[in-house]
Amino acid sequence: METASFLNDSGIALTEANRPNEAIPLFQKALIIEPENPLLWLNLGIAQQRTGDYEQALSSFQRAIYINDDLADAWVSMGLIYYELEAFERAEECYHSALCRDDGAPKTWNNLGVLYFTEGSFEEARHCFEEAVSLAPLYYEALYNLRDTCRKLQDYRAAAEFERILSSIRS
Repeated sequence: METASFLNDSGIALTEANRPNEAIPLFQKALIIEPENPLLWLNLGIAQQRTGDYEQALSSFQRAIYINDDLADAWVSMGLIYYELEAFERAEECYHSALCRDDGAPKTWNNLGVLYFTEGSFEEARHCFEEAVSLAPLYYEALYNLRDTCRKLQDYRAAAEFERILSSIRS
């Protein structure tokens, strides 16, 4: 007999293999078994997001949050969609909601920094990227973004230091 856990694991594997259209029915089947499982709703939303069905993905993430408001990953996922839709204010709200629930997530800090960078708020972006790097010192993407932000702020000494770190990681 297929369990919700088995269906979830299979759906995750398919989503990670870039086969989200095949994963969605598995998550839906698992939700028939466990309709109040927020992780199933989260994973369904991620698969839907990968297919470009943002409306359904947002609905799934909202359902996950309704069941478990502390599910930071659902808040981050909604933020990513709103960022892609250029609804920057809503994206920022989602990232802040995620950080209120888990302020030790370097990717969330990096995503918020990217949002601020896009908006031209370079000091705020720098703070976010520094938070990400303080949590994960070899987080390449955050270091890269921090280097570019320091260049925008004309802090060329710091930018050179981050370039040096990036070069050592690439080696």
